Amino acid sequence: MVNASLNGISGVLILVGHSFIHRGKIAAHRACMIAAVCSSSIFLACYLYYHAHAGVIRFHGTGWIRPLYFAMLTSHTILAASLLVLVPTALTFALRGRFERHKAVAKWTYPIWLYVSFTGVLIYFIVYRWFV
Repeated sequence: MVNASLNGISGVLILVGHSFIHRGKIAAHRACMIAAVCSSSIFLACYLYYHAHAGVIRFHGTGWIRPLYFAMLTSHTILAASLLVLVPTALTFALRGRFERHKAVAKWTYPIWLYVSFTGVLIYFIVYRWFV
């Protein structure tokens, strides 16, 4: 539940931060995005710790949900790995004041990060709550 909560918090912060930049509220955007990076970083540390100790978690769902779940999990995992490069790159450009480059990277990072955050929450519910 901790991991799903951290993912959900990241997703909300990303959405709010995105809305701030579109309204020209740069300081609020910066605060939200730094908080989203922190939340995502804490999530990653907790996720790696959990899976190092819990091992592989088997999905017990059957029928129509099984291929849907594995398609979602595959896309989630691949895109999450891409964020290990995209997020630090976008953050570095922003913190160095290279806003045109930041904007170019953020254009790709934003939808991927949002997708990964919310599918992470959905995967949690599918595996641990709905199809146990």
